[in-house]
Amino acid sequence: MRLKTLSLGILTAAVLASLQATPAAAAPPGLAASFASATTTQDVALAAPMPATDGTRAEPSPARAAPRFEVTVAPEAHAGPLTGRLIVAISNRESPEPRLLISPRGPAIFAVDLEGFRPGAVAVVDDRAIGYPFDLPELPPGEYWAQAIINVYEQVRRADGHTLWLPMNDGRQEPFNAKAGNLYSDVQRFVVGEDRTVRLEVRHVIPQRDLPPDTEWIKRVKIQSRLLTEFWGRPIYIHATVLLPKGFDENPNVRYPAIYTFGHNVPFGFTTDSTRVRGLGRIDPVTGVETGYDFYKSWIADDFPRVVAISFQQQTPYFPDSYSTNSANNGPYEDALLKEVIPYLEERFRLIPEPYARIVEGASTGGWQALALQLRNPDFFGGAWVLQPDPIDFRRYLLVNIYEDENAFEVQEGMFTKAERPFRRTVEGQVVWTMRQLSRFEAVLGSRGRSGYQLNGWESVYGPVGEDGYPKPLWDPLTGKIDRDVAHYMRDNGYDLRAYAEREWARIGPKLAGKLHFFVPDMDDFYLNVAMYLFEDFLEGVTNPSHEPSFTYGRPKKGHSWHAYTWAETVRQMAVHIRRNAPAGASAAWWPTADR
Repeated sequence: MRLKTLSLGILTAAVLASLQATPAAAAPPGLAASFASATTTQDVALAAPMPATDGTRAEPSPARAAPRFEVTVAPEAHAGPLTGRLIVAISNRESPEPRLLISPRGPAIFAVDLEGFRPGAVAVVDDRAIGYPFDLPELPPGEYWAQAIINVYEQVRRADGHTLWLPMNDGRQEPFNAKAGNLYSDVQRFVVGEDRTVRLEVRHVIPQRDLPPDTEWIKRVKIQSRLLTEFWGRPIYIHATVLLPKGFDENPNVRYPAIYTFGHNVPFGFTTDSTRVRGLGRIDPVTGVETGYDFYKSWIADDFPRVVAISFQQQTPYFPDSYSTNSANNGPYEDALLKEVIPYLEERFRLIPEPYARIVEGASTGGWQALALQLRNPDFFGGAWVLQPDPIDFRRYLLVNIYEDENAFEVQEGMFTKAERPFRRTVEGQVVWTMRQLSRFEAVLGSRGRSGYQLNGWESVYGPVGEDGYPKPLWDPLTGKIDRDVAHYMRDNGYDLRAYAEREWARIGPKLAGKLHFFVPDMDDFYLNVAMYLFEDFLEGVTNPSHEPSFTYGRPKKGHSWHAYTWAETVRQMAVHIRRNAPAGASAAWWPTADR
C-alpha cells in the first residue's frame, strides 16, 4: 500500500526556475531579419505571407505602414565586430524600461540576428522581422516607447568539433536583459502613424554584478569544472551557495549531512535581516512557506537539526540551469557535479561523504533534477524530495504526447474543429499562454535554440545536436509539427524519467525503497501534475520489487508554487530520514544535543 497524503494547506515556493520568473527575468534574445550595410541572416520569420528561406518575409505586409527601427551601436559600447541577437522591445508605458519587462505577457518584441555587425553600420528592424505577439504592421496606432537590447554572442569551439556563436557567461543565473556585457539603448518615444523611422543608439553596457559578501552563515563558492571546460573549450564554472548550521566553526571535528536544494538562491530563502521580508510570523497563503527570517529563527534554534544546505547556479548558453545532467548540447554537468563539485564541497565544508547523508530537493526544474539524480545514482544519494517537477513522463510533455501527437500546438477535437493546446493556466483553469504563443515568443528571443527560455531549454538538455551544431528542435516553432526522431532520442537517452525508470527498474528499484517523496499540486500552472500522475501509476504497478513512495497532494486550487510544509518542517523531515537510514555506529554529533 503506497503512502498517500492529501495536503489541504499551502506550501513552500521552492525554485520556480525560469517558468515562474518575474517579467524582468525573461531570458536571452535572438533571431533573424535584415539590416542595412550588414547581412540578412537566416532562420525563422513568423508571418502572414509565406516566409522566405532567409527568414525574412517574402514581401512587406500591406496592412498598414509599420514603423522602421534603425539601430546603431556606439563605438564606446562595443568597438569591434558584433555577433548576437538584436531585439527591439515596444511598451505602452515609459517606465519601467521595456527591456526589463520582456516576458510572454510583456512588451511586443521584434528581432534580428547580427553577424559580424560593425560600429557605424545600421541594423534595420522592420516589417520583415519576426515579432511577438504579432508582426510589426499589426502594432495598433498610438503612443509607444521603444528600446533596443543586444544579447552578445561569443564564438566557442566545442569538443565535438562544432564552432558556435552563443551567449556565454560565468555560470551565474542571468536573464539576457540583465546579463553582464549585453548592450542596450535609451528608451525612445514614438507614435505609430506619425513616426515612420525610429532611430535607436545602443550605448549602454550592462555591468558585472558583484557577489554579496560571505557571512557567518552563507558562503559562496565558484568552482571551475575541468570536464565542462574541456567540453566547451573555455572556462566553465558552477556556483554553490552554502548555508552553514549553528556551531559550525565552534565544532571543527563534526561532519554534517548535506541537503542539495536545486534552486538558484540562498537555500530556503534564509536571511538574518527582518527588514527585507514581509509577513513576519505568517505562512504565505499561496506558497505555504514562512519568511526567510522566520526560517532563520528556526535554523538557529537549539532543537533544530544541524545540516548544511547547498544550492547551485549552473547556467548554460541555452538556459538558466543545466538540469544537472549530461547532455549532448550542454556537456557533462552530471559528471561534473558528482565527480568534481560534490567531492570538493564535502572536503571543504566537512560533509558526511556517504549516500545516506546526501539528500536532493527541488521544485519545477529542480524537481526534475532531484528525481533524475536519485534514479540514476541510487547508490550515491539517500533520498529525493520531488516537488512539481518539469515533465517526468513525455507522454505528457505538459499536455503533449510527443510520441503520438503530430502537432504540439493544437488538438483535433472533431471532424472539422481543433483546440489550442495551453502552456500555462491559473489555479482556476483560465488559460494564460498557449503552446503556440510561447513557441513564437521563444523564436523571437533566439534563433537556433538560443532563446534561453523554457521550450528551447528542454531541447538543449534532452535533445540531440543538429547538423549545424545547435540543439535540434522537438517541433517546428512556427507550425508545431513534432519531429518524432527527436522525441525518440529524448526517450532512448534517459530524459523521459518514467521510461528510464521502467527500463531500469530491475536494477534501480531495490535501491530506491523509502527514498522517493513526491508533492503534487492539483492545479499546477504548467499542467505538471498530469505527468506525475502517470509516474505514480507506473510505481503502483511495478513488481520485483514493488514500491511504496509517498505522494502528498495539494487540493483544492494549488498551483506551481505550492509546497506541503514550511521550509523548517521540510528540513526536519529530511533530518529524521537521514538519521533513520544512517548505518549502525554512524556519528550523530550533528543531531540536536537534547535528542541524541
